[in-house]
Formats: sequence, structure tokens, C-alpha cells
Amino acid sequence: MAAEILSALGSVTVFDRMPSAGRKFLMAGRGGLNLTHSETLPALLARYGTCSPMLAAAIASFPPEALVAWAEGLGQETFIGSSGRVFPRAMKASPLLRAWLRRLGESGVSFRMRQSWLGWDGAHTLRMQGPDGPSTFAAHAVVLALGGASWPRLGSDGHWTALLPDVPIMPWRPANMGFVADWSDHFRSRFAGQPLKRIALRFGDRIVPGEAMVTELGLEGGAVYALSAGLRDAIAGQGEAMLQIDLRPDLTPEALAGKLRADRGSRSLSNYLRVTAGLSPVAIGLVQEALHGGAAPDLARLIKAVPVRLTAAGSIDRAISSAGGLAWSGLDGRFMLRAHPGVFAAGEMLDWEAPTGGYLLQGCFSTAVAAANGARAWLQEQS
Repeated sequence: MAAEILSALGSVTVFDRMPSAGRKFLMAGRGGLNLTHSETLPALLARYGTCSPMLAAAIASFPPEALVAWAEGLGQETFIGSSGRVFPRAMKASPLLRAWLRRLGESGVSFRMRQSWLGWDGAHTLRMQGPDGPSTFAAHAVVLALGGASWPRLGSDGHWTALLPDVPIMPWRPANMGFVADWSDHFRSRFAGQPLKRIALRFGDRIVPGEAMVTELGLEGGAVYALSAGLRDAIAGQGEAMLQIDLRPDLTPEALAGKLRADRGSRSLSNYLRVTAGLSPVAIGLVQEALHGGAAPDLARLIKAVPVRLTAAGSIDRAISSAGGLAWSGLDGRFMLRAHPGVFAAGEMLDWEAPTGGYLLQGCFSTAVAAANGARAWLQEQS
């Protein structure tokens, strides 16, 4: 994105350590390529939490409607889903990426693949390692988009931090990830791989409706990811986090209690909960897991708030995204590194995080535009 903007000024070269461009972009498109979200700008900015003030100007300058117009300019019509998320009609990334790369080529942008950055050889001279050996490349300005530390097989493992020893770095942490739960062997062996549908998760004062997936280790899925930052930080500070799962968010506690007044008779607890409360087998398993763990036997109250003790966050290499990276104190308002005039940074390498729902790609696009505009202004000052 930065290359596209800067190509108007002259020659632009993109170095990529992978054999082909946009690998994480293509991975993002496996689920439909959620480009951005259609909610109002204040609501969208709030999704970035404590990072919102640092991202606000960049996103306001390149907001969701600008991203949609950009995609449609590449021939990719978009639509708004029922949840407010914005997708291309093609529901995948490859058509958009092909059109984008073609337009970049027509604009004179060149790509050099299988190139790893090794550091500096002078102010703006990059030392690179490619299939033909080491080389150097002198630039007038540099935009770094080195990525975070999640999904390293797609090209970024976060090791670039060692190449910027004079830049403040925040520790890497997983974001939008699953968690380890304190399952019994029986529950794990019987229900791993089964979805919990039409539920609501509560942690602290936040309630998130949606779905989750039981895994051998614990829980993952969209509703879990929406709470992941708070859960992760609680575990880091206290050693655990107690998540509550409402298995019937469509019923008030009173309505559910009324259903459970039906005589159980000789029915097993599983059959009773299936018929009277309308619970799925995995939901019933969760209730039984809580009861065996010492939960109070008030079934209506328990079904509305099944406690699940989370003991660890999932590994960063399997997380959808990451927090940490280049600290905001190391950048000026133009996304230029304070320690390296003429060097700019964008995307996941910056210390921000957001839930899934289009916010991750929106943040990457917007910071790329901001970094490119910063580089353009700096280059004009130097001329």
C-alpha cells in the first residue's frame, strides 16, 4: 500500500523475504477476506482500545469508506454482511491481490522476492540476503512493514527487533488467540473439536455473543478472540482468568428457571437438560464439568454462567495476530522512526492490536497510507 502511494514520486522497490507477495493477506482471505467494518468511525476507533489515540489520525485519514473505494477501484465489488463486516463479493483475497500487483507493476513498482533484511550499511542503505547472496540497496527513504510475530511460516517471525537495537520495542504477545482451559480428561476426549453455538461469553463487565470451539487444550473462536486481550492480561497478572459462558443467552434467568421446573423423574441429567433447556451435548458436557468441579447445583444460574478457568494463552505462532513490537514512543507523528530519519514503519510491526472483524486489515492499510504520506512529506522537505 505504501509502495502504491510512493510510486507517484518515482522508482519504488519492494523487498519481500517470501517467494511470493501477500501471503498473510491471502491467509486472511481464507475466511472471506474481511476487509473492514461498516460501523461509525468513533465506534470503529474504540475497537483498538488503548491504541486508539495513536491510530486515530491514520484511520481517520484513510477510513473504511476509503478502503472500500480502493478495493472497488481494483474491480472488487464489496458488500456489507449481516454483522456489519465488509467483504469483497468474490469472498477471497486472490482476485484482489492479482489486480493489485498488476496495477503496481504498471505504476513502475518492482518486486524483489526471497530477500531478507540484514540491517543497515549507512543511513538508508539496506543490507539484504537473497538467493544469489548478499547485496546492498541505497534508497532515498525506507518504509518498513516487517510484520508481527504470529504465523511465522507466512513470512514474519518478529526477529527483526534485533536489527533495530536503538528503537524502543515492546515485548511480543499473542492476540486473537485461543486459551488453555482446565478440562478434565473425560471432557477433553469426548468434546474436543465440537462448536459451542449461540452462546455469550462474559469476562469482567464485557459480554460477547457468538460462537466458540472446544479444543483439546481449551477454547478458541470468534467470541473468545474478542475478549482475548483482557483474558491474556489477567492471566499474565494473576496466573488465571475465569471466563463465564451463557449457554442460553436468548432466555432470561427467570424463563430458563421456569423451564427447569419440569419434573426430572427417572431421566438422566443429560437427557433432562437436552429436553428442558435445549442444550447441545457439548453444552451439557460443560454443565457437568462445572458440577464435577464443585459448582453450585442451581442449574438455571449455572447454565447462564458456566465458569471456565483459563490458565494460559495460546502460543503466539498460532495466534491470528500479535501485540507488542515497535513502541509508539519510537515514532513521530509521521510514522517516522525518531532514531532513523527517513525510515518509516507501518502495519503489524507497530505495537497495536484489535479484535477480528475487519479491524486488523483496516489498521494495516491505514498505517501504510500514513507512513507513505509521511515519507512523501519528508522526501519533499529534503529536495
